[in-house]
Amino acid sequence: MRSAAKQLIVDPTFYPETDDMGVGELQQLMREMLRPMLARFLAERGIVAHVGSNQFIYWQQFAPTRSIAPDIYVLPGVPQSRVEKIWKLWEESVVPSFCLEIASNDFHTDYVAIPNACDEIGVSELIVYDPEPGGDDERITWQVFRRGSKRARLEQVLRTDAASVRSTQLGCWLTVVGKGDERRLRVARDAAGRDLYPTAAEVAAAARDAENAARDALRRETATRESLEVEVERLRAELAVAQGRKRKPTRR
Repeated sequence: MRSAAKQLIVDPTFYPETDDMGVGELQQLMREMLRPMLARFLAERGIVAHVGSNQFIYWQQFAPTRSIAPDIYVLPGVPQSRVEKIWKLWEESVVPSFCLEIASNDFHTDYVAIPNACDEIGVSELIVYDPEPGGDDERITWQVFRRGSKRARLEQVLRTDAASVRSTQLGCWLTVVGKGDERRLRVARDAAGRDLYPTAAEVAAAARDAENAARDALRRETATRESLEVEVERLRAELAVAQGRKRKPTRR
């Protein structure tokens, strides 16, 4: 007979997969660009991780209100190919190493509740980006929270209106590009945000440009070679004529 500790626990709790809250279009466009970019960036460095977006992450069994749905999150060691409707951290034995929250009009949620929840979960690094800084609520463009050790609290280490902030967990900078409704969050390799990691569309465009350039170079090389071959044949013909004249016998 199995011990009680080894018996399966039946969990009747309903853990929602979605909620009724909408999301701003700018926030959605930022997520849609950044998530696949971060997934490629980590994969190219040989890092196994799952980069997800806006899924419920539950961290306490039997407590469906104990959840967050970060705009971007990274689960270390979890393959990107894995697909889940929700994450139950007590089943995974893993917590997000990184979370990004794009602030909305709900100041308390984005500035207080999310950092507190990430602290309780054990998130190593949280970055909060606010596209509408300023105002009476002391909103600011970037907040960075980090945990000094596994047992330490998640503490705010940076508040800034700079264009870029560094993520120690991702190994890159996050930077704002564009103006107004064209603003997007990008991965950068430098603090100035000039060395941008390319999007998939930019990679494809660069590959097409390189292919077209190689094709043009080949055409030029072929045209040059054919022109030289024509010139060589012309010179050979002239040489043959000249040699024929030299060999022609002189009449007496």
